[in-house]
Formats: sequence, C-alpha cells, structure tokens
Amino acid sequence: MITVMETWYLKNGLEKQALELMQEMDDLVGPGAHEHPGWCGHASFYQNSEKPNEVIMQYPWKSQELHVDLRDKEESLLTAFYAKYCLKPRNIIYFHELEVEVEHDHDSHSHSHIK
Repeated sequence: MITVMETWYLKNGLEKQALELMQEMDDLVGPGAHEHPGWCGHASFYQNSEKPNEVIMQYPWKSQELHVDLRDKEESLLTAFYAKYCLKPRNIIYFHELEVEVEHDHDSHSHSHIK
C-alpha cells in the first residue's frame, strides 16, 4: 500500500470556496476512483494555512502502478475543472510508509509535579 498526496492549486480569490470546490472535484472523479481495483480508503483534505489556495488531498492506494492507471483516466474528466478553478493541474506525490518503531513515555506528562 502507498499514500497518495495531491496538491491542488486554486485560483486566487477562491480560497474561501475550497470546501465546495473540492467536493465538486470529488463528485467528478470519486465514483471512478471508488470502483477502481486500487482503491483502499477515503481521502482526507487539508487547506494550507499559509497558502490557503493550496489544498492537499491524501489517501491510501494499493500501488503506484494502479494509481497511475487511475490518474490517466481522471485527467480528461478534470480538464474543465482545472481551467475554471485552478492555477495549474494538481501535483501528485507517492509515499511509502516507513515502519519506524516509536516508544512513548506517557507517564512523564500525566503526573502533576506540584507539591
């Protein structure tokens, strides 16, 4: 499994409509993505606090190869969306999780040291 991170670049002035526009985009490509054999979980959306016209969409996918297949099918569906709402097409980056073992000492913060 991989994590897919897409960055969407909304045109200036559309920052306050990010939720509505990302829903519109999801309505365009979501049905095809959910039916694709690479689908394995829903996306989360994040609006950049410093650059509010940038929206990150992150989701799991079965493999990069399967996602490239989906991406190629989606591009024709997104042409009008890009032209109307975006500065440029989305940027897609693929991530593989590193299985880092992290130990946490939860007790050190749970006790009061007031005497």
